[in-house]
Amino acid sequence: MQKDQLFTRRRMLLASIAALGATGTAGIVRTGGDDKALRAAAPAAGPQVRQPLKSSVYRLQPLTGYGPPRTGPRRLKVRHEPILRISGRGRQMMLTFDDGPNPDYTPHILDTLAEYHVRAMFFVCGACVVGNRELLARMAVEGHVVGNHTWTHPLLSTLSRKEIRSEMKRTSEVIEDAYGERPQWFRAPYGAWNRAAYQIGAELGMEPMAYTLDTGDWTEPGTRTVVDRVESGAAPGVVVLSHDGGGDRSQSVRAIRAYLPRLLDSGYQLTVPRRRFA
Repeated sequence: MQKDQLFTRRRMLLASIAALGATGTAGIVRTGGDDKALRAAAPAAGPQVRQPLKSSVYRLQPLTGYGPPRTGPRRLKVRHEPILRISGRGRQMMLTFDDGPNPDYTPHILDTLAEYHVRAMFFVCGACVVGNRELLARMAVEGHVVGNHTWTHPLLSTLSRKEIRSEMKRTSEVIEDAYGERPQWFRAPYGAWNRAAYQIGAELGMEPMAYTLDTGDWTEPGTRTVVDRVESGAAPGVVVLSHDGGGDRSQSVRAIRAYLPRLLDSGYQLTVPRRRFA
């Protein structure tokens, strides 16, 4: 597939999410008294004109050009521990979201990222992708990086090598179908890594990515607590773990609306990994 064919495929993905606008602003919400505020903060329905942001060192660098896609999985050198931090000059951080995509929460997180021209990583579960392919298509169009988080979110240390391979391989295949290319990164559910996960991930062409800052949003500690954890833990190289699926993630939606502009105003650049293969 040549470069112009890949761009054509991307445009087709964009067309497939033309009807997503209503979904992206639908009410999320199962959070009692906070629902009204959350709905009020959501973008209004109907067409909107957003003024482009001025160039800023706080924003992302331009997207690198897309080259010919890989013809299949690349065998990588096996790592014995996951990547925990990102490298680079300046005040760079990375936002990551696990366990999605979820139609109730993922669109709102994508809306906030789009508002501030920021990209993030989404480690998705294959079983969740099946009914929400249009959300991965949107991630592709908007420049986010999608990683492999297995099919059913099992504890890998309890599975055989054959089962681990199936969990990871099926997820890579459904990501490629919905997103447009195979994932180059994976994350073990529950942060439970083992030798088989490293080896099989490398055989499927993926690097292991962990995190340095767990927001604990999966415990639903309250929006203010999630925001405080991100802001107090912010530092160059930090990889932040949040969730857009796997439960009620309305606190995660509200939290990113609060902490993202503050991080940018503090001089942080929210980035994503470079593609290894052009």
